[in-house]
Amino acid sequence: MSNEILSVLEYMEKEKGISREDMIATIAAAIKSAAQKGVNAGAELDVQIDPRTGALKAWTLLRVVDSFSDPASEIPLDKAHVYDKNARVGDIVRKDIDPAFLGRIAAQTARQAIMQRVRQFEKERIYDDYKDSVGDIVTGVVRRRERGDLIVDLGKAEAILPPRERVPGEDYAPGERIRCLLLAIESTPRGPELVLSRSSIKFVRRLFELEVTEIADGTVTLEGMAREPGYRTKICVHSNDPKVDPVGACVGARGARVKSIVRELGGEKIDIIRYFADPQQMLEEAIKPAIPKNLHIDPIAKRIYFEVSEDDLAVAIGRRGQNAKLTSRLMGWRLDIGKERREAATLEERAERAGVNLAQSLGIDDEMAEKLVAMGINSVEVIAAGVTADDLVESGDFTPEQAAAIIAKVNQLQSQA
Repeated sequence: MSNEILSVLEYMEKEKGISREDMIATIAAAIKSAAQKGVNAGAELDVQIDPRTGALKAWTLLRVVDSFSDPASEIPLDKAHVYDKNARVGDIVRKDIDPAFLGRIAAQTARQAIMQRVRQFEKERIYDDYKDSVGDIVTGVVRRRERGDLIVDLGKAEAILPPRERVPGEDYAPGERIRCLLLAIESTPRGPELVLSRSSIKFVRRLFELEVTEIADGTVTLEGMAREPGYRTKICVHSNDPKVDPVGACVGARGARVKSIVRELGGEKIDIIRYFADPQQMLEEAIKPAIPKNLHIDPIAKRIYFEVSEDDLAVAIGRRGQNAKLTSRLMGWRLDIGKERREAATLEERAERAGVNLAQSLGIDDEMAEKLVAMGINSVEVIAAGVTADDLVESGDFTPEQAAAIIAKVNQLQSQA
């Protein structure tokens, strides 16, 4: 049996990386446990294995007593002197056992213990080998599909790419190479499980860190990211060096850097935007080429209402509203988008509209309303703000009675408001 044990120790040490001392302790403990439950039930045993030769030795541990009653755990003083001449009552003496006497059960148990320890070690090794790689990009080969998960061989271990972490529209066949983010190591009843992702925003961030040296060294920082996997990613970047253009650094010469990332993402669009602390500037940059107009910013609720022209509306909202949602997530503000109201195209049209409104509000004819507009008075509010009857009379266009009637009507409207 010693040759078999020695072979096992050498194999485990070279091929599996399990130390000889660890395997010796595992095998010895398993043989001891099995023997105590089998032919040596009730006896206290000591099992040792020579790490150099693999030789197995076993002893029964017996307590020296005056009154002998249990042969499995006790020995009379006179017989104890056979094994230890200096033995005294209360001492423990060691009685040699032929390893073959431990029986087949011990051998089978040792074999099972070895296999169990190997499996346990491989699980521990997976965690130790990959615990520092969580958040990094790993490369593997697709092996098979199990219950919807893709099983990916990373070389030292297998990992899973679950459906929730895949990009819609992407599919991989067995044998294909694949790059993923090592998202997490999850504990399961079968041991640690490596979980991969290609849909996580962290995957895109890591790709930029690997591709753009200015991001890796901290010259350029990623201030915000938003992603709709398979459709579009928006990132805003800031440079800590005024001489470095953050957008240009990410795009690269002739777009080489961003093109490399787009290829890895299967053609997913990437918008790279310069970061601004001011939300209005950030919005203008984020929705280009659309132009926001009539902005209303609520800093407390972190909400922005703005309008765009009818031609820009589709661009600002995007397919199924994705562009607007990505911009909102990127900025951290809620965006309300409206269509720009069409204003009068000419001064004449605006003057005509103002005259009609004045005539209706004050109950005067169109001619008098036109005279008011010609004076620069285009609304009731303008009159209420400080125009007097004397101002109207001095213009030469109104009699004192007409002027007084207009002012009275304005006062009446203001009191009703």
